[in-house]
Amino acid sequence: MKSIFRIVSFLEGVSYLLLLFVAVPIKYFQGEESYVKLLGMPHGILFMLYIVLAIVIKKEMNWDNKTLGIVLLASILPFGTFYIDKKYLR
Repeated sequence: MKSIFRIVSFLEGVSYLLLLFVAVPIKYFQGEESYVKLLGMPHGILFMLYIVLAIVIKKEMNWDNKTLGIVLLASILPFGTFYIDKKYLR
């Protein structure tokens, strides 16, 4: 389960960075919304999967509520999932 969470965490982080630093600037500077639509749905699915897996894996990893809160908070910060992978999952 840990390896699945690591993969989802990585993919969620990459999709978030692409959305923030590629798709959104293209939308606002060039008026092209297709990139946001293209990346938005996969990112949303990966985000929800990340949250669900973090809650499920809490017991396996022996995380307390504070650690779970940090893991969940990291999902909304750019580069946050990469930090979680390095600090809590390796």
